[in-house]
Amino acid sequence: MASRPSVSTEDIDTLEGAVDEAIAACGGDLRATIRALIVANDYLENEASELMKAVSRAYVRGRFNTYSG
Repeated sequence: MASRPSVSTEDIDTLEGAVDEAIAACGGDLRATIRALIVANDYLENEASELMKAVSRAYVRGRFNTYSG
């Protein structure tokens, strides 16, 4: 069974603050907050996918330099 990473009180407070901000941005409507987060997540997943495709094409064409340390 994998152990859980320890989470600091500061991290918890930061997360709770972000939750409160998201709810406030949606006028206190929790369904609207969840809807907005799902839309934002979908957008970011699509962006990440497009970036991976672009990097992959650049790598194949020799336009992407690998990290040499």
